[in-house]
Amino acid sequence: MSCGEPHETPCDEVLEKVYLYLDGEAGSEDHQHVRLHLDECAPCLRQYGLENAVKALVARCCGGDAPPEDLKQRVMVRIQEVRLEIEHVEFRAE
Repeated sequence: MSCGEPHETPCDEVLEKVYLYLDGEAGSEDHQHVRLHLDECAPCLRQYGLENAVKALVARCCGGDAPPEDLKQRVMVRIQEVRLEIEHVEFRAE
């Protein structure tokens, strides 16, 4: 995904690190780059909001139980599938 605008940190790189950012696991430099990018890029901010909502939903549904080992991988695969579907639709619309 790319909004087409020039950024210090490319959109794809930010979205790859958004879960580390959400979990507070990003290093200080990555944290700063992601935060700055989200402040200036509306499409990535929307994606961040979606992924934040997914994380909250998973936490709520799993309650205090530990999630299944492969849950994160399955969620990441599904998010990537949805991204590709969205890109395909956006590409066709142009």
